[in-house]
Amino acid sequence: MKENRKIVLIGTGMVGMSMAYSIINTGGIDELVLIDVDKQKAKGEAMDLNHGLPYSFTHMKIKYGEYHECDDADIIVLCAGANQKEGQTRLELVKINTNITKTICEEIKKTKFNGIIVVASNPVDILSYVVYKVTGYDYHKIIGTGTMLDTARMRYLLSEFLSVSSDDIHTYVLGEHGDSSFVSWTNCYVGCKTLLSYIDENKYDMNDLNHIYEEVKNAAYDIISKKKATYYGIGLALNRLIQSIFNDEHNILCVSAYQNNEYNIKDIYIGVPCIIGREGIIKMIKLPFNEVDQGKFEHSCEVLEKTKSSIKKEISN
Repeated sequence: MKENRKIVLIGTGMVGMSMAYSIINTGGIDELVLIDVDKQKAKGEAMDLNHGLPYSFTHMKIKYGEYHECDDADIIVLCAGANQKEGQTRLELVKINTNITKTICEEIKKTKFNGIIVVASNPVDILSYVVYKVTGYDYHKIIGTGTMLDTARMRYLLSEFLSVSSDDIHTYVLGEHGDSSFVSWTNCYVGCKTLLSYIDENKYDMNDLNHIYEEVKNAAYDIISKKKATYYGIGLALNRLIQSIFNDEHNILCVSAYQNNEYNIKDIYIGVPCIIGREGIIKMIKLPFNEVDQGKFEHSCEVLEKTKSSIKKEISN
């Protein structure tokens, strides 16, 4: 990547702007361009962010722009789309947001963009696949936020439950960013000790872990019922992913990645742990699943495959 670190954010709703605000507070980015179908909103958001720069730790350039700004961008972050409403599943958003995403991808293809696309719009696994199919870009450079937020929620709740720093809780929520997600308990660790042995030694109940997972799975619904939308958590997750790319950190994040038979599944995007760096997804980490975990993973794939089939017409035109 060139020295100037440039991001184009498409979609200036609460998720995109939470990411932008997070970036202002951490720095590490030179230029942020906001694009939105509502041009006045994008201009207003750019003004608002710029007015806070004197109190931030960065001297980044922030502006409203058009799609030609993608020409020399390093990363495009896709946050455009309809919001999930109370009682609505992420997958129910699929056709509306597929058409929005397709239109955006067609605009991106008209530019000279040659970087990485990060997808946060929901349903993120399906829309990551839409971006891949419509653009035809290298799938290693199309990354969905996947189960990054679910994983953060799990780490936070386990940290609270076990009274152990979340830095030392090593666990992943896998599969769809949605109702068919799951946790592979045999691949969870507290420090270097397996979570299951830690639970056993400290006389915790396995039912408590299952309750925590249910709390993670239903977190979005709960938050939406209380404040109509979720955005801070995913905004921070997006910033973490972006910093991992720019800094070539090679850390492991649970993102939505294209499956090319790594888990005996092909041609689908789904949440799995991956090594992230300057070129996007460097390597997918294949976890050792037991029979139960493999069944849960395959079920999650089937849910996404069924949804993917429902938009076949939209992405084949």
